[in-house]
Amino acid sequence: MVVPPLLRAVIMGPPGSGKGTVSARIIKHFGMKHLSSGDLLRDNMQKKTEVGILARSYIDRGQLIPDDIMTRLMLNELKGLDRYNWLLDGFPRTVAQAEALDKECQIDIVIDLDVPFETIKCRLTARWIHPASGRVYNLEFSPPKVQGIDDITGEPLVQRDDDKPETVIKRLQAYDAQTKPVLEYYRAKGLLKSFSGTETNKIWPHIYAFLQTKLPDVSQNDVVSPR
Repeated sequence: MVVPPLLRAVIMGPPGSGKGTVSARIIKHFGMKHLSSGDLLRDNMQKKTEVGILARSYIDRGQLIPDDIMTRLMLNELKGLDRYNWLLDGFPRTVAQAEALDKECQIDIVIDLDVPFETIKCRLTARWIHPASGRVYNLEFSPPKVQGIDDITGEPLVQRDDDKPETVIKRLQAYDAQTKPVLEYYRAKGLLKSFSGTETNKIWPHIYAFLQTKLPDVSQNDVVSPR
């Protein structure tokens, strides 16, 4: 029996594009290891590792974490995943990071969630929370019974700073400026596969069908063992 080669993939998409939902479904169905730069950063900062302390110093000053620090963090983690299919999320974010990754391993596919910014803006700015309980409402999908009021306590809902329209627009513009060159980098290599739409549940079947040509669906198996 011929063992198929391992699949190394990257998922890209702006904040609010449904990247977390899609990543979770990919992991469930295709048994890939998921490596999120955000999760890894938080973990290192919490554990106060050398890289974590360094990263925190930039974040506390409101600066972007330099490419070499992010690259060191991610490549170090990838060393332990050399026997697995994996999905990178949140890395690479710059062309320099993509080039550094290329020197260490070959990327096979880059999944790009192409969701219109207007859709994302509506999705994120519709989110309101009840601070005391953490209950989340969405004015489009799951609105409170009375606008601006928590269903259970009757207390006022608030909008997080991250979800305010002006902040959302800034985050989307920053993503666009930073990430467009990375998408072009992978497009030029013939690795970019874009999936367009406004709803995750409508985009997902296309991503699923595409990945089925690369990997078997393991969601029926109880155990996913490394090859």
